[in-house]
Amino acid sequence: MLTALEMILVCLVAQAALTDLTLRKIPNVLILSGLLLALILHSLAGHHGAVAQQWLAGAVTGLFLFLPLYLLRGMAAGDVKLLAMVGAFLGPLATLKVAALATLFGGMLALVMLLWTGRWRQAWRNVWTLCAPVCWRCLGVPMQAVPLPAVASVGGIPYGVAIALATASTVLLA
Repeated sequence: MLTALEMILVCLVAQAALTDLTLRKIPNVLILSGLLLALILHSLAGHHGAVAQQWLAGAVTGLFLFLPLYLLRGMAAGDVKLLAMVGAFLGPLATLKVAALATLFGGMLALVMLLWTGRWRQAWRNVWTLCAPVCWRCLGVPMQAVPLPAVASVGGIPYGVAIALATASTVLLA
């Protein structure tokens, strides 16, 4: 039996996934309302220190897990904020599980999208262009890193879907 906290979380991440699929954006209103609902529900639960332990620690954990990917331009800000919201509901330990599962689901989603759109050859060329200088350098050949041109991207993925699948899996299978 799911608690109210878990049911609300599953509904919020499902809405985030649908919005990410259709608009390729996760609205801040959804994230902020989720953070506020998590704070209220943790406060109403009446556990001593639950707000500090679960809500704040989970939100900070979720934020800082995907923040490096955002700073490296590998993920959108909405995805980072969505994981912070999930963390506010679940707490820091479950957020680690969600992030690990989201990484797996995101990788599978990326592979499916590459095969579906037929851009896997360009993706392989991009990986080779980025990794070849490192491989040559490991063999002792001095080389400079070659950045990819801006048009060489094979596209983005709606990572909110991966986070939603990981969250639902973690909550429903717990």
